[in-house]
Amino acid sequence: MSAPGYPGPHHQAPYPMPQPGGHSVAPYPVSPGGYGDPTQAPPPGFNMGYNQGQPPVMYQPGPVGPAPGPEYGGPPGGISPAPVGIPAAVPVGVPPGLEYLTQIDQILIHQKVELLEAFIGFETNNQYEIKNSLGQKIYKAKEKNDCCTRNCCGSLRSFDMKIKDNMDREVIRLIRPFRCVSCWCPCCLQEMEVQAPPGTTIGYVKQDWHPFLPKFSIQGANKETVMKLEGPCFACNCCGDVNFELKGKDGDKPIGRISKQWSGLLKEVFTDTDNFGIQFPLDMDVKMKAVLMGACFLIDFMFFEKVGEANQRSSVFS
Repeated sequence: MSAPGYPGPHHQAPYPMPQPGGHSVAPYPVSPGGYGDPTQAPPPGFNMGYNQGQPPVMYQPGPVGPAPGPEYGGPPGGISPAPVGIPAAVPVGVPPGLEYLTQIDQILIHQKVELLEAFIGFETNNQYEIKNSLGQKIYKAKEKNDCCTRNCCGSLRSFDMKIKDNMDREVIRLIRPFRCVSCWCPCCLQEMEVQAPPGTTIGYVKQDWHPFLPKFSIQGANKETVMKLEGPCFACNCCGDVNFELKGKDGDKPIGRISKQWSGLLKEVFTDTDNFGIQFPLDMDVKMKAVLMGACFLIDFMFFEKVGEANQRSSVFS
């Protein structure tokens, strides 16, 4: 497996924030061992090296008592469950299984290679590994629908996606109905419901109509808009990252981003396995962090999913 950082090119300058006195600061919160020198503008993508002086989190918070089983597919010495008999302080209002998200401000999502799909083009259920900035697996995700839906509806297909923790407990469920994606159909645009725990809705991701740009609203459980997400006119990663900027509900100040990261020429041409990075403030509501994961999966299916011989979508026109 490739290194978790998925480094990208460094020729794209970020957007400094103007401050009184003519000074500028980096657009995202700077944490020790996170983004480096706060006086330097961060490079495009994510600074996710292994030697940042920050010790890895050795376990994912879980219930007190004996662990139900070994972590899913993890190699020996990987992320261990919570130690037996040591009570963990559970933050108030955090859905069960999402406690770990309170400790991090970056997430990597890596789509697993499906050999059947790579060799004969038969579309299978997408599977993903969700990791922290050190490359340690914290969740796994798998699409659930039928064969006819996957191969006939292509990237617009409806699905349920189950996200499980390292003890194989389902902690998040994503529900995507069948919708249009083109700007010519403004009454039936894309959306996704996010539940945590399954059965309890914590938010929605809804595509906003725009003639040129892919825009989304990140909404709470009552469908109130909390944040905005905006991508480039052409979401095509030709030898570079594609950034979807996360902003406040007024759409002015950047507070994070979702990046489709360049995986290399061979992977990009011959497979549809994708690497994504999500960056958000450390103190963001953990429920909204989960909704942003849903937004990342929706963006993947809308713009970077290839089915058979069909080309992937690159804009809201197609």
